[in-house]
Amino acid sequence: MGPDPAVAAIRVAIRRALEDLPEGALVLAACSGGADSLALAGALAFEAPRSGRTAGGVTVDHGLQAGSDKRADAVVRVMADLGLDPSGSIAVTVDGTGGPENAARQARYQALDEVAERLGAAAVMLGHTQDDQAETVLLGLARGSGARSLAGMPTSFRRGSGVLYLRPLLEIDRATTRRACEAMGLDPWDDPHNVDPAYTRVRVRHEVMPVLEKSLGPGVAAALARTARMLRDDADYLDEVAARSFADLEDPHDGYAVAIRLEDLEKLPRAIRTRVLRMAAVKAGSPAGTLAAVHVDAVDRLVTAWRGQRHVDLPGGLRAFRRYGKLLFGRTGEV
Repeated sequence: MGPDPAVAAIRVAIRRALEDLPEGALVLAACSGGADSLALAGALAFEAPRSGRTAGGVTVDHGLQAGSDKRADAVVRVMADLGLDPSGSIAVTVDGTGGPENAARQARYQALDEVAERLGAAAVMLGHTQDDQAETVLLGLARGSGARSLAGMPTSFRRGSGVLYLRPLLEIDRATTRRACEAMGLDPWDDPHNVDPAYTRVRVRHEVMPVLEKSLGPGVAAALARTARMLRDDADYLDEVAARSFADLEDPHDGYAVAIRLEDLEKLPRAIRTRVLRMAAVKAGSPAGTLAAVHVDAVDRLVTAWRGQRHVDLPGGLRAFRRYGKLLFGRTGEV
């Protein structure tokens, strides 16, 4: 008799993700103790040795709740019992910018980067599910952030550290991970932050999604995730074209971080041109996380609707302005 269907579904997803990694590689499960990451950890512990890889686990103690250190120790014991070796926890200080959710995310990824680099891990697996993807799409829609934001979370990505992150459960719903935990005899921990309406994502999860399911019928999360996957294919292609255009148009100018030839920039379709502008601003030093569509649109008006305006201020203390037949990006005070 085979495994429970929920367990089988998650194991298949993990098995497929492992196929692209070198034999003998160490793969880490990032496990909070919640149902999603716990199901991922259990499936990875089962599949990794059968595929010729080794599996470990790490949990991050954000220190945001009383007794969080004891909770982290409990998660480490569970991971070790599953056979994840090495298994450990790392404590972080959440004091970054952009609100509590973003600060916790930044601290968590930095900690995971450090652990993966120290252990020489080939990849870190994250437990984001189809439901998380749907919530991400809705949040992007509410922000009006464009196709890249609506494309949701990628199945794999590398951070600046070079560490590879994988999200093998993006086509698995949250109910399946909870059933899998039950079938594997695992007792997931329900983080009280996941029901705290002070967090935007929690309100989307517990207020917005139920209304959509009730009004539009079941399957909304799956449809949103499917839309994200299709949009990601489109966005990836447009980004590739924009990157080639940026490389062709960039014309270094003494004293400025980035310079682009205006005559050729004006000829680009808007979908490519605005991507080029964003790439230029980020390369010049504007933080990608705070560079919004409103900033890019303002820079685009310097290209397509210039009426003598002097410059556009950008996050990170940068300015974009026209001069010498070029669009220039430099530090505030250089204009």
